[in-house]
Amino acid sequence: MGETGAEPGAPVPSARRFSRFASDPPVSSGSWPLPEDGLCLSAFVLLSPPGHPEQVLVGRLNPRHPWGELGALDPRRVELNAEGWMLPSCHLLHFEPPDAAAARIVKEQLGLPALPLQGPQVFSETYAPRRHPNRGSHWDLEFLYRGTLPRGGVLTHPAWAELRSVDPARTPRSDFTRSHDEVLELAGYRFP
Repeated sequence: MGETGAEPGAPVPSARRFSRFASDPPVSSGSWPLPEDGLCLSAFVLLSPPGHPEQVLVGRLNPRHPWGELGALDPRRVELNAEGWMLPSCHLLHFEPPDAAAARIVKEQLGLPALPLQGPQVFSETYAPRRHPNRGSHWDLEFLYRGTLPRGGVLTHPAWAELRSVDPARTPRSDFTRSHDEVLELAGYRFP
């Protein structure tokens, strides 16, 4: 027996629900089911023009681009989010480290070579989703990376109808989609 008096390998009794998830019976293994509305692990890349840290690169997605493969957006979500500003971002691939996800976003969504990125800053949010509040809580773990855009030229990429650096302090919150205004706020940006 170990120090707790339990058999070696036996679950440690606790009233806490640690973030250890499994699909088998939760109590017997010390694991818990996923939150009712799911758990998302996402990376966001906040890029500013040289000398302008108050600005951040955002885009309006191109609805004809394969966003299901590029950013985990099904056709309905593409349609809902085609008009607002979004940050370059994506859910992590299964078992993908956050640093690798950020590098993938820079390459796949912006067509840029590897950029030096700082971070991540990690944020955790739980909430009842607006689109289906009766399904229970949703949990987001967000990994935010910061960097500087390369000098010169206007950035374009076929995934986006438009890419632009904006100052959130001069941009209405309503211009952002997918709660990306909230992500910017977590990163320290303020809105008018």
